[in-house]
Amino acid sequence: MHFRTKENSTKLSMLNTSNLIDRIRLPFRKEKELFSAIYEMTGFYPRKIAYYQLALMHKSAARRGANGRPLNNERLEFLGDAILDAVVGDIVYRHFKGKREGFLTNTRSKLVQRDTLNKLAQEIGLIQLIKSNDHSTAHNSYVGGNAFEALVGAMYLDRGYNACMAFMQKRILRQLINIDKVAFKEVNFKSKLLEWTQKNRVRMEYKAIRQSKDESGSPVFECVVLIEGVEGCKGRGYSKKESHQLASKDTLLRLRREPQFIDAIFAAKTERTKMEEEPVQVAPDVEQPEAFIIESPLSSPVVETTPSQQDADSAEPSENVAAETPAEKTREDIIAEAEAAAFADLKVAEE
Repeated sequence: MHFRTKENSTKLSMLNTSNLIDRIRLPFRKEKELFSAIYEMTGFYPRKIAYYQLALMHKSAARRGANGRPLNNERLEFLGDAILDAVVGDIVYRHFKGKREGFLTNTRSKLVQRDTLNKLAQEIGLIQLIKSNDHSTAHNSYVGGNAFEALVGAMYLDRGYNACMAFMQKRILRQLINIDKVAFKEVNFKSKLLEWTQKNRVRMEYKAIRQSKDESGSPVFECVVLIEGVEGCKGRGYSKKESHQLASKDTLLRLRREPQFIDAIFAAKTERTKMEEEPVQVAPDVEQPEAFIIESPLSSPVVETTPSQQDADSAEPSENVAAETPAEKTREDIIAEAEAAAFADLKVAEE
């Protein structure tokens, strides 16, 4: 991949001339091996080797300077991070003409993200040169990426912005990274898992399991994915975001490879929705308003009585109460009573 312009070609030519001079001086250098190693990684010889020595000094193995302050690569890492963003942003802007800001930002993020820088540090042989505690190198996945940023910071102080640009164009993008493949590759596993759960209308959450520290003191986060309460995969990383991404990636793979895992999820969803749809109680019948009336156990109205009445009532036998209750009249009885009343009224009128 070529990003050359007339101006860049002139600067590269000047850099090559400078390298020729530095090559001649190499046999007289004290740190000949480090000079050669930097040349193999970057494509040019250092002018001030102290910058690169500091870039390779991890805080776990740092020593103190004359002023008593610790010497490590953290400040160079900070500087290199900013320079790397500018250089990669410049390259992405020129390469993808007409693309919108969101696409350019996303592509740059993929190129400078921690996983990418760690792999680049391994590919160019940078990790082997880092001076650190063995435990720190083994357990902290940030060591390589941090050193790569520190290396860029050292290059900027030693050779300037153009040297950093030449390093990324000639050594990294031309030989190690296909910028087009990176730009169009989906790497957000958490977003893909969320999309799957939303399409299938299932609930998902990330549950923190524990937060601890590794042997070098770096924080470590561990979480697990829960889909409808069914445990998915766990993720462990040096940030919550990293742990979520790793847990999401493994859960997506499990969804593709284990049909029984999907069955368990949808069985849990069915149980949840079934419970949510069951009514709390049966609604009353509006056609029977008497259903709202609370009746006494004897299903009879309560009548207030005086003490004397209560005594009299209690003295009467139970069968008398039944005798006083009028019998239900038949249709013929009602007609006969009506006729009798009519004849009585007629007789009164004649008199």
